[in-house]
Amino acid sequence: MKNSLWLALLLTLTFCQEKVAPPAPVLPVPDAKQIAWQELEYYGFVHFNMNTFSDREWGFGDEKPEMFNPTDLQPRQWAQVAAEAGMKGLIITAKHHDGFVLWPSAYTEHSIKNSPWKDGKGDLIKELAEACKEYGLKFGIYYSPWDRNHPDYGKPEYITYMRNQLTELLTNYGDIFEVWFDGANGGDGYYGGANETRKVDKLTYYDWPNTYKLVRELQPGAMMFSDGGPDVRWVGNEHGFAYETTWSNLMRDSVYAGMPDYPQKYATGQENGTHWVPAEADVSIRPGWYYHKYEDHKVRSLQQLLEIYYKSIGRNSSLLINFPVDTRGLIHENDVEAILKFGEKVKEDFSNNLAPQARASANKERGAGYEVENVLDGNYETYWTTPDGGKTGEITLDFGTEMTFNRLLIQEYTPLGQRVKGFVLEKEAEGNWEKIAEATTVGHKRILRFPDVTAAKVRIRFTDGKDIPVISEIGIYNAPKLLLPPNYSRATSGEVTLSSPDEGLEVYYTLDGSEPSAASQKYSAPFSIAKASTLQAISLNPESGKKSDPLRVEVDLAKSKWVGATEKSALALDEKAGSYFTSEDNSVTVDLGENVFLKGFTYMPMQARYPSGFITNYVFEVSPDGKSWIQVASGEFSNIVNSPIEQIIRFDEVNARFIRLKAIKTADGNPATFAEVGVLTK
Repeated sequence: MKNSLWLALLLTLTFCQEKVAPPAPVLPVPDAKQIAWQELEYYGFVHFNMNTFSDREWGFGDEKPEMFNPTDLQPRQWAQVAAEAGMKGLIITAKHHDGFVLWPSAYTEHSIKNSPWKDGKGDLIKELAEACKEYGLKFGIYYSPWDRNHPDYGKPEYITYMRNQLTELLTNYGDIFEVWFDGANGGDGYYGGANETRKVDKLTYYDWPNTYKLVRELQPGAMMFSDGGPDVRWVGNEHGFAYETTWSNLMRDSVYAGMPDYPQKYATGQENGTHWVPAEADVSIRPGWYYHKYEDHKVRSLQQLLEIYYKSIGRNSSLLINFPVDTRGLIHENDVEAILKFGEKVKEDFSNNLAPQARASANKERGAGYEVENVLDGNYETYWTTPDGGKTGEITLDFGTEMTFNRLLIQEYTPLGQRVKGFVLEKEAEGNWEKIAEATTVGHKRILRFPDVTAAKVRIRFTDGKDIPVISEIGIYNAPKLLLPPNYSRATSGEVTLSSPDEGLEVYYTLDGSEPSAASQKYSAPFSIAKASTLQAISLNPESGKKSDPLRVEVDLAKSKWVGATEKSALALDEKAGSYFTSEDNSVTVDLGENVFLKGFTYMPMQARYPSGFITNYVFEVSPDGKSWIQVASGEFSNIVNSPIEQIIRFDEVNARFIRLKAIKTADGNPATFAEVGVLTK
């Protein structure tokens, strides 16, 4: 009788421990290559092509192959830097808008085979593919559909040409992890000497379904990027930021590459999206995508790179950081220093997950195999979830003793779809729950930052969702503080104000471009800079002796004497990037108050949330008296819509009292807008 009872009990316990059925997926869901791609998280872009040598962002297409002549081209250096920075792959600009190609293509003479590099015998795509393999990196290809050089662009013959080149790229260089199609296409160009504007129907001209089919046949494991996928989508800006709410779901059939309203309508993804097309955040480590010597000291700071990390990977996006390789053919030493510091700081921030030290509990569990402990096991394939029929759930972590932390990391098990629409992080204080932070979507990874919190018990409440939560991992971290550089502002009078980013820090600065230290001038009150100078400033902790990365600002003439031709145009001269002037005649005219030797000008486009009137084609004129004008510069502000940064134009020195910047064309056809206009005197 006893044996029968024990047997019955054993059978009951065994039955109770049997794994219950997993939850049904919430469509759409990622395929295998999308899951593998998302796990890469962070990889590099290399913009190196004809524009590197023409000193442009977008070449016109009339450049000569002889211009491509690097003095010390080392793709292995690129791969080594990327690997040491923690990147998982590199994508190279095999062909940009100017049409010049970095491999000896059989279909064009506008190629590296006609350059002086290696006497025309080189193949940069091959060398980088081999370097990536050596350093354990994935290898990807950027290919611009637009071609400002090719005489057949806009005709059916060009599509054959494009697919012939894609076939070369996708069959001769091993496995390709991503094929990157730029959304910029159609416009003015050289076009074999025609020198005209050619518009194309961006929806139909490239016959994308058959182009995608070709890529699938040649590289079935490759992810394809464009504004709308089909596998991964553009995040909608070039700042490297995803959104507070970022869905991997997309109304893909409504999107095509280069559509004008994509950033506003589709970049964030859609809760009810029909296809799984996750976001990729692309950003350059400098203001421009291609190398410009004048940007050698405009490399993004550690603070800026960390902000990008937390607003991309930390918001359900991958991160693609660009290196503008220089004219030698190397990643510049300033860029190397910045990216390696960034890689080390990310490692430091996430070096110690406190969550596994806690005892986890949940208000409900689905059953055996889906226990709450799964969120602490470091295994993405295991997860906690709840019984069907709800959209909420709670996980509590009890450390048993007080812990200090400032980061929360959450991952959904995305093979079953993206579900979470809202969650809250709370701490227990004297028997009550107090909110620390809250957010919306999770997806592959969500990271929240907040001021230091000390608590023995925390709770994550999933408050809303498309279906029951399915949570793979939870991490709690205490990231060490980053010492930030000082804050900077300047008045039109030339008065500069520096302020400490935190209490107890001292600020030191120099005006000759030298590296500041505790032996430099200590900041105590606003000071005036009336002429062109290079300001550098640091924050210094007097107790530890540690200092921040330097703030560097190229300061030029004070605007105290400047007068705009109209009262409202003063908004373009007020040293405030957030204000702007809308011009009825598409120009801004300024009296500098005195004759000045000028070597260039700057234009900051409108920085508002809903920008308009970006100047794409310009003329810059000078005058001694405001009556007779001489044109000293004209051209194109390339890529200004996607990258609305300060535009810097240099020209041969002229002496003038009046300046005028005229918009020949704006991106949207609306009146030209000017956030800020400046001059260069050195």
